Amino acid sequence: MVLFAAIVYFFVLPLIPGFRSAVSNLKTIDPNLLVVALALQGFSLLAYSLLTKAALGEHGDRISILRLFRIQLSTKALGNIVPGGSAASSALGFRLITMCGIRGPDAAFALATAGIGSAVVLNFILWFGLIISIPTRGVNPAYGTAAIVGIILMAFAAFLIFGLVEGQGRSERMVRSIARRLRFDEQHAAEVLQHLGTRIEGLAADRALLRRVVGWATVNWALDVLSLWVFVRAFGGTPGFDALVVSFGLANVFSVIPI
Repeated sequence: MVLFAAIVYFFVLPLIPGFRSAVSNLKTIDPNLLVVALALQGFSLLAYSLLTKAALGEHGDRISILRLFRIQLSTKALGNIVPGGSAASSALGFRLITMCGIRGPDAAFALATAGIGSAVVLNFILWFGLIISIPTRGVNPAYGTAAIVGIILMAFAAFLIFGLVEGQGRSERMVRSIARRLRFDEQHAAEVLQHLGTRIEGLAADRALLRRVVGWATVNWALDVLSLWVFVRAFGGTPGFDALVVSFGLANVFSVIPI
């Protein structure tokens, strides 16, 4: 193992451009800021776990916050490793939550509420950053593209909610038709649809629950962008916070679109 490490260090790593320079630059990093940034990132993931717990409603008492945090760590890791990560992580999250005794429709509703609610809050943060940044830094073509993607995403979420709540009859007929074509149990599919519609109506009527969902989503993103800012400072960078918010928002609007 020592011989292998020596070969890698003396013959392989020098082939990587700037590797030795990068290693020497590591000595300039502020370790205290790194610890703070890691802590902020951990609290950001905890806030998302609390968001999921809030979206579960009364069923959230069946899962401890520690277990939800572990589920969040697992889904986050998977989502960052595999292609189409949001689809894979959502499937894993659904499986792990249902293994804790939560019914499938309730788990799906919680994951969808957390994902869409989080994406909507992210768009508001991006637009807030744009409002502050554009007067001082000018307009970039990527701004408009990201804003349009965000609007389409929120319009699609509103369309789904409207279809589940106001268009129950038409939605049920569509779901039954799809279930028959795929040879699924159309009655079960219709019951799941009705259950989701009922849960959405309950969420809209429960203002306190809705505030908790929006609040934890906001805390999650705020801690996430603050963690990034501290990380950049730890490596010697001094970015303007408004520019960092816009960059962070642009990257995440394109990456967190729920599949």
